[in-house]
Amino acid sequence: MTITEAMEKYRLPNPSTPEDLEMRRLKVLTYGDRVLVVGFCYNGPKEPGYYAAVYEFLYETTSCEDPVGIREVSEVEFEDDGHAIEWALNQ
Repeated sequence: MTITEAMEKYRLPNPSTPEDLEMRRLKVLTYGDRVLVVGFCYNGPKEPGYYAAVYEFLYETTSCEDPVGIREVSEVEFEDDGHAIEWALNQ
């Protein structure tokens, strides 16, 4: 899945800010110069639906109001948010 396809499927904004991502009810972790995002997309009962995305800050500053852009989005969906976060940390 390309970044553009993932943006459409999961309705991920690009560019955005960490603050805006949190307002969209996504789980957001700032990790150095990256922002790890986990969300949920319903795929039916008992189907994995958690996805992860890695954003990076576009400038040297890293506050919650500074712009970020998508770097990667998971190509698979996970059974829970912990596995999604693990994928994002390893990117």
